[in-house]
Formats: sequence, C-alpha cells, structure tokens
Amino acid sequence: MAGALLLICSAACDSVAVSMFSTVVDSALGAGDLTALWTPATWWAGVAVLSGVFVFGGEYLTARSGERFLLRLRTRVFGHLQRFSPDFVERRRHGDLLARLTDDLDTVERFVSSGLVHVVTSLFSVIFFTCYALYLSWELALAAFVIAPLFAVITRQFARRINDRSREQRALNGELTAILGEDLANAAVVQAYNRQQSEERRLYAAGVRLLKTNVAISRLSALYSPVVHLAETVCVLGVIALGTWEVAAGRLTLGGVLAFAAILSFVYGPLQQLGQLRVMVSAATTGSERIVELLDELPSPADLPGARPLGRAEGQLRLRSVTFRYPGARRPALDQVTTEIRPGELVAITGASGAGKSTVTKLLLRFLDPDRGAVELDGVDLRALTLESLRRNVALVQQRTLLFHGTVRDNIAYGAVTTGHREVVHAAMAADAHQFIIALPNGYDTIIGEHGHGLSGGQCQRIAIARAMVANAPVLVLDEPTASLDDTTVERLLVPLRRLASGRTTLLITHDLRLTAIANRVLVMADGHVAERLPAASSPPQPIHADRGASPGGVRWSGAGDPRAGFPMSP
Repeated sequence: MAGALLLICSAACDSVAVSMFSTVVDSALGAGDLTALWTPATWWAGVAVLSGVFVFGGEYLTARSGERFLLRLRTRVFGHLQRFSPDFVERRRHGDLLARLTDDLDTVERFVSSGLVHVVTSLFSVIFFTCYALYLSWELALAAFVIAPLFAVITRQFARRINDRSREQRALNGELTAILGEDLANAAVVQAYNRQQSEERRLYAAGVRLLKTNVAISRLSALYSPVVHLAETVCVLGVIALGTWEVAAGRLTLGGVLAFAAILSFVYGPLQQLGQLRVMVSAATTGSERIVELLDELPSPADLPGARPLGRAEGQLRLRSVTFRYPGARRPALDQVTTEIRPGELVAITGASGAGKSTVTKLLLRFLDPDRGAVELDGVDLRALTLESLRRNVALVQQRTLLFHGTVRDNIAYGAVTTGHREVVHAAMAADAHQFIIALPNGYDTIIGEHGHGLSGGQCQRIAIARAMVANAPVLVLDEPTASLDDTTVERLLVPLRRLASGRTTLLITHDLRLTAIANRVLVMADGHVAERLPAASSPPQPIHADRGASPGGVRWSGAGDPRAGFPMSP
C-alpha cells in the first residue's frame, strides 16, 4: 500500500513537470527571455528530484512486499502439501510439485505484487494527465482518447492467445522438471542400463515442446508492443495536426501543443502497461490454477472435529476387524484383521510380498485410515486423536533409510525438536554408530548427502535407529529394517535393534526370519489375513539350504525348537 501511494505521488509530480515544461516553452523559449527560464526550471528540477525519491521508495517497498507475499504463499502451499499422506505425494510427479512451488508461485507473485500496484499507479497517471489534457484543450483531449477502445481490443486479442499458450507452458515446465528430478534420483539405474541417451532424448523432446511454446509466447509478446506503438503514433500525428490548427486559430499556444504531446506519452504509457497487465494476468491465472488445484485437495487423513491430543501413551495397540482396500485394487490389502499388541511387547509380522504387512504400519501412523474397523492406541481409536500427538508417540525406522543433506548430528537430532549434543551421542552409542561417526572427517559435523551418500547401508540404518532412539516414543515401527543388507551387517544390527525395542511396544515388519527370533510373537500374513500366530522361537533360526519344493528362489529355515521351520522366505 505504501509503495503504491509513493508511485501515485510520482505520477502527480510528472503532471506538474509537464506543466513546468509548458511554462518554459511559452515564457522563455517563445519570448526569447532567459530570465524567465530560471523560476520554472528550478521548480521543474525540484519536482524531478522529488519524483525520483517517490519512484525509488515505491519500487523498493513494492518489491519487498512482493517477496514477503511470495514467502507467505509458498510457505502456506508447502504447509498444505505437508499435510498429505506419503501415498498422495508418491502418486504425483515430484518435479511437477516442485514446479508448482517455484515457477507457478513466481508468476502469481509478479502479478499480485508488481501487477496490482502498476494497475493502481497507471490508473492514477491516466486520471492526472487526462484532467490536465482537458484543462489545456478538451477538443484535443477527446480526439486523443478516441484510441482508448482500440487499446482494449488489441489487448484482448493478444491476452486470449497468450493465456492459452501460458497454460500449456506451465504444464510443460512441470513435465520437464519432473523428468530432471526422476533422472537425478535414479542416476544409478539410468547408467546401469545404459539409458543415458534415451533419457537425453526424452528430455530433449520435452524441451522442444517447451521451446515451441515459449517461442510462440515471445512472438505474441514481441508483436504486441509494435502494434500498440503504431496505434499511438497515428494518434499523436492526428493530435499534432489538430494542435497546429488550434495554434493557427489562436486558441492554443505552442507550449500548450508541446505539453499536450508530452501528456500523450505519459497517458499512452500507462494505458499500454494496463494492456500488458492483461497479458500478465493470463500467465498468473494459469499458475494460480495449478496452485489452487493443490490447495483444493483436502488432506487425508486429517484431524477430525473433536480430535484430542494424546499424552505419552502406554503402548497398547489393537486392530479391530480392520479392512482396507487401495483405490483401484481388486481385493483388500487387509481383510477383517484383528490382533492386539500389549505394552512393551515386540510382535513380528511376516509373510509374502503383498500380504498387507506394510499397510498395517501406514494405518498405525495414520498415513491411511481403514475402510472398516478401527486401529486403537490405549483403547482409543486413532481417528479420535490429533495427528501430531499420535505421531509423537510412534517412532519409525523404514526399509529405505531416508536421510537429509546435512550433518550427521542434524540427521540424528531430527527425531526430536529439542535434542542436545549429549542426547545425540548417547543415541549413536546405543545404535552402535558412535565409532564410525567419530571416524568420519568431521565426526558428528560431517556433511552427508541425500539418502546417506558416502555411508554404507548399515551405517545409514544405524543413524536411522539412533534417530528413533532420540524420539523416545513408546511405540516403535520397524518396517523391513534389514532389507538389502548383508548377513554380517544384519547380525551387527540385531543388538541396536534390541536396545531400541527395549521397553517399547514394537511392531516389526520383516521378511528376514532371523529377526523374528527377537520377537515375543510372530504373525504370519497372507492375502490380507493373519494366517498364523506363532509363539517366540526358543533359538534363532538358521538358513540351511535352498529347497526345490519351495517357491523359486525360496529358502527354508530350521532351528532347534523353531515352530517356523520350513516357512519359505520370499526371494
């Protein structure tokens, strides 16, 4: 608002400067009197300085308010996106989401900050100079403003075409960003299968489509200014012709005609800006449509009306006749599953891929809600609890260790908002990570890349275990914590996992039957049901041989007193 007011004051100064110009022409140039120049020239210079101050302040305040608006808008959209379940984010192309949070927001910001301010200042400029033009000669003023409807017609035709192209441009930009994001995330796969050239061709094809769209927009934008300038020139020449007639008739001075010509440049400039604003609106409309599309999506799951916060839970978990089907799936991932896990108990869930094991973890963290039945914590339906308090009571260690670009300390401390160095070191020692961390170049201050670049799989997993220890949640979910790790690494992780699970209600999802040896109970899932409920093994199972009777690649396990002997592990 302040920036707009300053720019309006600048437009008023410009109108005063034109008046000084008319005075100089009539009093000094027309009469050939040098002494008559100094007073209006001094006023003119003073007004120019004042106008410059107003322009500087207005442009600066406008830019600052625009950046603040962009920051608030981006934060709001990102915060809204953060409320969606991981499944929602995984279904969308990440590059397209990034484009909406960057490029699309930029187009909206440019319109809201600078665009709207220019609307106000341009309108006031037109008003100021129109009034002065009418004061000088209403006949010339009416003749000059006949062109105004022509500006509207030209602008409307160009804006409609640019709007169509801008919508296509935003979609193609999202596609291009998505391709780049996918290729960078999957660089190892691309190189391993020698698909670099095919990926380059895919990127090039998308780039060509974007290039053609951008060139079309540039062509329309480049053509707009000359067409408008031609219309301005025709009008100015007509006004000068009429002005010559007025001077000859003695109804207008030479200074008045020249001032009127100057007024036209000040009037047609803002009119042209208003026309260009229509083009800016077209681009901003396309960007805002993509942003609104995200904001219109209702986060699910979300806090229900009346949801209450949960303090520190005791850790009693219960699934009551839980049924869940993924959208588009032919059969339920879980079908009438009922089970209970007592506080402090470690229960392993195993079974073939697609049996519904990981779906249980998503329901427990309320990444998903059951279609029927209920998941309860301490006897309370999870849907009756706030998401923030629920997830504060549940720690997660996933199959794919997710680390952030930052220091080792930051990645471990991510498990809790207020975590000091002592707690980080204590958790790392308990996770058997302290020794390899202090051996890193900068110890706990060593920067690690995304996904733990520079660390082994076992080291990344131990950092994830330390992060879960820092969280100190009463409920623990271990989702395939040893997948893709070698036998030696798995054996080394058993002790940290036992420490982590100690005193916590733990749900262990695993294909690795060695891990089930640390469980109090084992649930074997098949086709969305709990097929078997097994007690703890009296001794850890050991792999003995590949069995021809097992499924291809299957391994049979055996061990003294092990009731699960002969259960095939999925390849």
